[in-house]
Amino acid sequence: MYERRHQALLTRRAFARRLARSFAVSLLIVVFSLSMGSAGYHLFGRLAWIDALLNAAMILTGMGPVDPMTSMAGKLFASFYALYSGIAFLTMMAVLLAPILHRFLHTFHLAESDDAGAAEKGEK
Repeated sequence: MYERRHQALLTRRAFARRLARSFAVSLLIVVFSLSMGSAGYHLFGRLAWIDALLNAAMILTGMGPVDPMTSMAGKLFASFYALYSGIAFLTMMAVLLAPILHRFLHTFHLAESDDAGAAEKGEK
């Protein structure tokens, strides 16, 4: 998926495409998570759709619930959705940051390789 240690650094255009793909994958995770959360809060928590979306968004972003769940099914759903949301958030951050961290490390390794090559030739 990413270039190897001794391969050339991606061009800025190719890197921008890689970032756009990562953003699109993260956006899909958000849309899926909000859809699942909204449906769950609507069905199990008996909330109106807009309130269900608000609760799903607030839980997904780590802010906490807005409406208290009164039914057993609503409380169970809210518990499992909160656990899922933590994992989804970490996954989204990993998908978004992976290309940036990889480029940083790849640049570092290329510079390190150039320094080692120059030292071997006695240029340094």
